[in-house]
Amino acid sequence: MQPLYDSIGTTYTKSRNADPQIVKTLSQTLDLQSSRAYLDLACGTGNYTVALNGLGGTWSAIDVSTVMLTQAREKDNAVSWIQSSADELPFPDGYFDGAICTLAIHHFTDLTRPFAEVYRTLRGGKFVLFTGLAEQMRHYWLHHYFPEMMARSIANMPTETKICEALQVAGFKSVTVKPFFVTNELQDLFLYSGKHRPSLYLDPAVRANISSFARLSSESEVQTGLAQLSTDIQSGAFPSIAATYATELGDYAYIQCTR
Repeated sequence: MQPLYDSIGTTYTKSRNADPQIVKTLSQTLDLQSSRAYLDLACGTGNYTVALNGLGGTWSAIDVSTVMLTQAREKDNAVSWIQSSADELPFPDGYFDGAICTLAIHHFTDLTRPFAEVYRTLRGGKFVLFTGLAEQMRHYWLHHYFPEMMARSIANMPTETKICEALQVAGFKSVTVKPFFVTNELQDLFLYSGKHRPSLYLDPAVRANISSFARLSSESEVQTGLAQLSTDIQSGAFPSIAATYATELGDYAYIQCTR
């Protein structure tokens, strides 16, 4: 089967950029140092890899998609870009001093094997994930307009408990979870990036680079939902609708653990 991002990845860089605040948090959590080696698991077009490589360390990055890696290689030839499944990493034991995985684990058929491979290839340091959680996604106001798409998206997204259990089974210790809240300044236009900017979803170029819209939605639901969303924005009804989905759980999460 053709990897999802071989089909939607051709326009990915138009709306998916490394967000400076996410980059800052990842770099501080990893404690980047020039003498150390780092891994980006399921790197996509390498936005976060390139940004972090510019801050320190020697970086390797893997992804299963040829289309995504082709774009990544054009951005920075100092990174070692390798096509590989996350289930079997082409690196020896104890090779890296830290690793990241951003917005990718919902595409893994099983969490334990990729996490075990990261654990195997780390000699120390931290493994940091940036991801949505199923329990957080239940509070996205997108449910109001695209209920079927969101139901499918949640079914694909692991819960916090499942992620933490898989990390512990893989051998990781001191697993901590910190919430991330979407702001108007967010530059990486992933699924809930339009939390406070609903008009973003009216742009087909934005939707094309969000896997839920590209893979898990029906055209009829999208068109019906967009029409209602546009009406609610114009009438001023949207803020009160969005307010009913407010939560303190966060919109996404950083999950960090140590070997």
